[in-house]
Amino acid sequence: MTNFKRRASLSRLVKTPEWEDEYLTGNVVASNRWFFEVSWEVANKVGGIYTVIKTKASVTVEELGEQYCLIGPYNENIVRQEVEILDPPSENFANTIKQMNEHGIKVVYGRWLIEGYPRVILFDIGSAAYKLDQWKNEIWECSHIGVPWHDQEGNNAIVFGFLTAWFLSEFHKSCEDPETYIVAHFHEWLAGIGLVVCRTRKIPIGLVFTTHATLLGRYLCAGNVDFYNTIKGKIDIDKEAGDRGIYHRYCMERAAVHCTHVFTTVSDITGFESEHLLRRKPDIITPNGLNVKKFSAIHEFQNLHAQAKEKINDFVRAGRYEFVNKGADMFIESLARLNHHMQQKNVDITVIAFLIFPARTNNFNIESLRGQAIAKQLKETVNEVQRSVGARLYEICLRGKIPSEKDLLNKEDLVKLKRVIYASQRSNLPPVSTHNVVDDNNDPVLNAVRRCHLFNNHHDKVKVIFHPEFLSSTNPLFGLDYEEFVRGCHLGVFPSYYEPWGYTPAECTLMGIPSITTNLSGFGCFMQNHIDDPKSHGIYIVDRRYCSPEDSIRQLSQYLFDFARLSRRQRIIQRNRTERLSDLLDWKTLGIYYQRARTMALEKAYPGKIFDNYDAQSVGVLSRPASEPPSPSLSRASSPPQSDRDIDDDEDEDDHDSEEEKSVLSQSDRC
Repeated sequence: MTNFKRRASLSRLVKTPEWEDEYLTGNVVASNRWFFEVSWEVANKVGGIYTVIKTKASVTVEELGEQYCLIGPYNENIVRQEVEILDPPSENFANTIKQMNEHGIKVVYGRWLIEGYPRVILFDIGSAAYKLDQWKNEIWECSHIGVPWHDQEGNNAIVFGFLTAWFLSEFHKSCEDPETYIVAHFHEWLAGIGLVVCRTRKIPIGLVFTTHATLLGRYLCAGNVDFYNTIKGKIDIDKEAGDRGIYHRYCMERAAVHCTHVFTTVSDITGFESEHLLRRKPDIITPNGLNVKKFSAIHEFQNLHAQAKEKINDFVRAGRYEFVNKGADMFIESLARLNHHMQQKNVDITVIAFLIFPARTNNFNIESLRGQAIAKQLKETVNEVQRSVGARLYEICLRGKIPSEKDLLNKEDLVKLKRVIYASQRSNLPPVSTHNVVDDNNDPVLNAVRRCHLFNNHHDKVKVIFHPEFLSSTNPLFGLDYEEFVRGCHLGVFPSYYEPWGYTPAECTLMGIPSITTNLSGFGCFMQNHIDDPKSHGIYIVDRRYCSPEDSIRQLSQYLFDFARLSRRQRIIQRNRTERLSDLLDWKTLGIYYQRARTMALEKAYPGKIFDNYDAQSVGVLSRPASEPPSPSLSRASSPPQSDRDIDDDEDEDDHDSEEEKSVLSQSDRC
């Protein structure tokens, strides 16, 4: 495995296929290869797979061109906004759609209005409902999987799967060239029945199946099962799935895993989970990427951070309301210990911790709205006084006099300031939650806050704000969307117990925001495997797999304490290093794993044929930066001490990075 040198640019060190040279696209067309990607979340936003497919589309279209097509369900409300409906341009698509239309199936062809403008085939599930019983009987005869009539999601999976297999079969028949090679890539159990049917009907195509999170794994973790310590032979899988009423769904998922030519997962930790729950080890790991848009100047993302930080402060925690799975319990306990450590050490810093979880609420908290109004009034008053002082100073100087202290504020200005300051005083503690939470006595976040006594007292060094809804630019309290909010923070904290990948810390990395994750998240495992010293690059990884909960909490609270004591200069340097990791998470880097999976499927489906692998290479390992990781516990210096690990070949690159950091420091007036 290649070892990266010092801090040289990742874009030059990660060897990716030369898609821009049009070699791949031309080769795919010449060899008559077709690639279909099937998911319930194609042009149908439900969860995280939508983000995976949407962000990957442009890179895949660059590679495969018009030989690539997405298949999903027809959702009229979304199609109106996101899909351009067109007539099929080629006979094989037109004939296949016509054949299905003749049987009363509504099939829509078009282009998804996202970057890459990919082809899409969408099936109206309702138009095929009349075949549900017939298809249920067929899947029972071939696999003994029975789906209860009341499981609407399971029924949709049956219909969608059979429609997909029907389309692929007819498409293969419509291709006149006998040397036509087709690969279909299915995502998650909702699309998995299509893969099973393709295999049982012996449709001659290559098959790839990707699980982004196992069904049973998510249920077990949500049920407070000690998952990773009991997964090896201590779990009765069939019983656990049956007790949770998902046995038939588990069977669908497991059948797809064992029927596919190539099985992939999004991370090593999900691969470990699949090996024990689904009884098959992944053939290849296909990590999730993002579209990386580089900034024109190194200081640009620093300026965006300073602008967004006007309304928010130190820490952010966001995600679905899975209190234990997302690590909220550990985060709140760590905040309590951080508060204690800072009080004991008499650290003159205030940490503001935001917890962003959607929960049932009645409305905004009156105290929150009152505080927002007072802050707005205070800002307007100060601005008014500033203008008044500026006008007086200008007038005095215009007369040729030197202003004195008494010329700055007059009695009228002092009265205005005193009025708003006195109005902001309160006899009670500021609220923890921005909203009135329904049944707050049983809310896990608020109960944990009460247990840890994080009540935002005057002497508390850690202040907690629980915002129980997703962020929006129209929000009267935080007029910021999620991206702006993250940019304005100093650190993202995501100590998840169950996280197959974890897009939130990856998004922080792209925006140059350091983050805390765990070795039970796919993102954390990926960073551990590809960076020698993740902490020096702003990626703090808490050990939740091999340590006790108590040790993990201590580690997390120590990370928070060390980060809170970083100087302004150290935080800027660390943000620069974090942002440099963005190329590592780019689909242009990670797309090679999907490329390999497709090639493996072709080789297994068409034995004896030789398919080139485009000479795709693995992503190497990034070594620690030239300077030591900035940690106040190790050094009192204002910047990280210079490392003696000198490599002559990279001296110029290090000098260039140092100049960039100095440039940022000189241009940034706020931290």
